[in-house]
Amino acid sequence: NNIQCYQIKIGYKISYSIVYCIYFRRFMFMEMNGLYLVIASALILVIAYRLYGSFVAAKVLTVNQYRTTPAVAINDGVDYVPTNKWVTFGQHFAAIAGAGPLVGPVIAAQFGYLPGLLWILIGSVVAGAVHDMVILFASVRYDGKSIADIAKEEISNLASIGAMLATLFLLIITLAGMAVVVANALHNSAWGFFSVSMTIPIAIFVGIYLRWFRPGKIQEATVIGVVLIFAAIIYGPQVAASSYASWFLYDLQTIEIMLAVYGFFAAALPVWLLLAPRDYLSTYLKIGTIGALALGIIIVMPIIQMPAVTQYIYGGGPVLKGSVFPFIFITIACGALSGFHTVIATGTTPKMITNEKEILPIGYGAMLTEAFIAMMALIAATALHPDDYFAINSTTESFKALGLQVHELPALSQMVGEDLMHRPGGAVSLAVGMAHIFSRLPNMAHLMGYWYHFCIMFEALFIMTLIDAGTRVGRYLLQELLGRFYKPLENVNWAPGVYGCAALICIMWGYLVLQGNIGIIWPLFGVSNQLLGTMTLAVGTTVIMRLGHKRYAWVTGVPCFFMAIIAIAADYENVFYSYIPAGKWTLVAFSVVMFLMIVIVLVEAVRSWIRLAKIPQNYKTQAEVEAESLKKYGAVKVEVK
Repeated sequence: NNIQCYQIKIGYKISYSIVYCIYFRRFMFMEMNGLYLVIASALILVIAYRLYGSFVAAKVLTVNQYRTTPAVAINDGVDYVPTNKWVTFGQHFAAIAGAGPLVGPVIAAQFGYLPGLLWILIGSVVAGAVHDMVILFASVRYDGKSIADIAKEEISNLASIGAMLATLFLLIITLAGMAVVVANALHNSAWGFFSVSMTIPIAIFVGIYLRWFRPGKIQEATVIGVVLIFAAIIYGPQVAASSYASWFLYDLQTIEIMLAVYGFFAAALPVWLLLAPRDYLSTYLKIGTIGALALGIIIVMPIIQMPAVTQYIYGGGPVLKGSVFPFIFITIACGALSGFHTVIATGTTPKMITNEKEILPIGYGAMLTEAFIAMMALIAATALHPDDYFAINSTTESFKALGLQVHELPALSQMVGEDLMHRPGGAVSLAVGMAHIFSRLPNMAHLMGYWYHFCIMFEALFIMTLIDAGTRVGRYLLQELLGRFYKPLENVNWAPGVYGCAALICIMWGYLVLQGNIGIIWPLFGVSNQLLGTMTLAVGTTVIMRLGHKRYAWVTGVPCFFMAIIAIAADYENVFYSYIPAGKWTLVAFSVVMFLMIVIVLVEAVRSWIRLAKIPQNYKTQAEVEAESLKKYGAVKVEVK
């Protein structure tokens, strides 16, 4: 209508003006302000949601608000539960927004801020959000089934097996990548290790409190949990300065092993005891910290000190050895395009959706929200002096070879009470950048140490949440896979199967963690993640064609082929230029197996496209489809939880 057209025109003019100002200011005055990036990113993402997201929902998928969803049709009160739209959005967002949108952009900052900025904004709009939305739609239409089941129905049995194995391998690699980030942030840090480790007994206490002491008193438990978490941060300096400090000082390898052991208990213990209360409490930290960071950037208006592009776009960087192409596309996965989101979009979320209209805000909207988080992480990291950034994210040998001198880092190390030099992985540099912004707020400079450790806990909780859920989902997948050969393993309540598969998953990703540093593990995670994303886009293309909308197959087909080229090129570089020269044969095996599984699915998908090309086009509009459903089924009234 006229009002919508007017709003769109206004949005276009504002976005164009902001973007013009950004580049005019950058190239004429050689200075960039983080505030401009925040405002421009928000406007671009909102307009993309309003235009492109609505187009995909209405034209490509023809979502039908009168079609009964599996949550309503099955509604078993356990897995399938009609849920309030915003509650479902919160659950979905918390599940997909692990550490990826925080860590990936920080690592990619070695190329400069511009490559990451462009990939986050363009990739999230035309690839990542489409990826999430289409596969969520497919799962809703297939009664909340997994990507493997959808591939079986849409493509073939062989594609189903390939999809299941690819998903399992991605989970193992993802957990290894996240564990490396946490270990690099916490080793030889009594304050950091104490604060993060205390969240485990706090979460267990909250779980017991809600189950046995005060059932249903969620507000009481929330207040107690949040107060205890902040107490763990505040009391950290006293612990670090006490005679008990040695209890919380561990080297890198020890922490990596401890994380694998923790993952076993997180996957084997009842959900209510550790996983659920930890995820619930971490949601408050996530929402509060991201909101505070956005507000801090607006108030402080930090100058972006990293140049638009650096000399490392051609390769040979101290953080990542590869060139900007293809490594920018695999380093920034979550925040632009992430195959890991498939696990969530075909897991819990489709079993909670009450109306197909919710697929747009939950599938497309949550991904754009994650992109905004990735942009703020990029701003926080690039606000550091480039020399300080490289001093944090490179090894001692790599930094000496660069011939650079630190600037503010010694003073920052003294302010936070930690040695910040040579802690690669992205978590430390992001925490320093965030704390630096917070400390510049009025009357906050003396709290720099607390801000830093708060940000470390914030990032660690993101990752520990992923380890909790990811290890458990990996156990489910492994039981499902091995259950094809030994039936008792299919029973998720059979104790030997639960403990055995949980231990096996943790041994696999724990062993992988010990095989290399962040410069080796993160590219493996990125390639595997984007390979799974490619597979999901291929399945999504098949879904669109089966709807009779082959004229819109380009919506998922173009990003599918683009990411296939990117992922294959990056996989080739990883294997032949990094893993084989270093003798990392375990990583070679993971890379080859993941590649073969995806190729199987892609070949099978192309064969199905050839068959589906013969199906007549369906030109029914969304209004016509909904009118038919309304006439046939009537409006469904649902009580949401």
